[in-house]
Amino acid sequence: MNTARVGTAIQGISHGEIALQGATKYARERLQMRSLSGPKNPDGPADPIIVHPDVRRMLLTIKALTEGNRLLIHYLSSYLDITRLSEDKAARNQAEDLLSLLTPIAKGFITETGFECANHGVQVFGGHGYISEWGMEQNVRDSRIAMIYEGTNGIQALDLLGRKVLGSQGKLLAGFINEIKVWSEQSSDSAIKAERIGALDEAVVQWAQLSQDVGVKAMSNPEEVGAASFDYLMYSGYVTLAYLWLRAAEVAEQKLQEGSEESDFYTAKLETTRFYFDRMLPRIHTLAATIRVGADSLMAMDEQRFVVGLEVG
Repeated sequence: MNTARVGTAIQGISHGEIALQGATKYARERLQMRSLSGPKNPDGPADPIIVHPDVRRMLLTIKALTEGNRLLIHYLSSYLDITRLSEDKAARNQAEDLLSLLTPIAKGFITETGFECANHGVQVFGGHGYISEWGMEQNVRDSRIAMIYEGTNGIQALDLLGRKVLGSQGKLLAGFINEIKVWSEQSSDSAIKAERIGALDEAVVQWAQLSQDVGVKAMSNPEEVGAASFDYLMYSGYVTLAYLWLRAAEVAEQKLQEGSEESDFYTAKLETTRFYFDRMLPRIHTLAATIRVGADSLMAMDEQRFVVGLEVG
């Protein structure tokens, strides 16, 4: 099932990539308005929409999530290989533990954000996004099913928090957090690691604390697990991608220092990492608040009151 769920997660990446390629090409060609800071295409009737901050927000969101999700899939795939091919029993067991924790995160988070990316793709096209010849509206409809395949994302979230984190008494999460901590504390000449590691460390500490807080509440009210689980899954995904983006950025920085001929490629990795930490990772603050608030307001309404004022046949 780990392999099947990782395969479904890849579908989320595919829809993000379709959105990224289609929307980026369109944004570089579509002329509309002038840049707020002055014309960027003075010889044309208007500027390409890629110069506008809100269009860049959408494109960079697609790019940061899609490429970050691809990092996660490669990371998980390497551990799948270890479970199948390694002759070291301890290494296989460690890989199985990590896969148990991260597979529901990958399946849930990647398909959720793949759908988000597909929606941004339509928005970049504006009204053209609804015209079938561009493929953007089809991408949105196709991306929606991945959130249901191989166990809905609500089930993935319950599996993550209820079985993998609390069910192991924090053992599986502690193993992954320890990996992040060991890498975080390794000496490095990386400027971007020094610049961003504090945000990652803070998020990881909060991740562990949130897990403990939900566990304590669940001892007196089991509904607390279900109330927190989806937001907990998304929190986990954003922190996991932050870790992988920063590792990738460290490598990109090293390649640039070595004089790589692919300087644009590696520079883009650094720029996308900074965007992710500035604009994507802060989403965890809202998620932390909704995790902490508990189950009370979620479970208070009697089921009959859901339909008060509605015409129900």
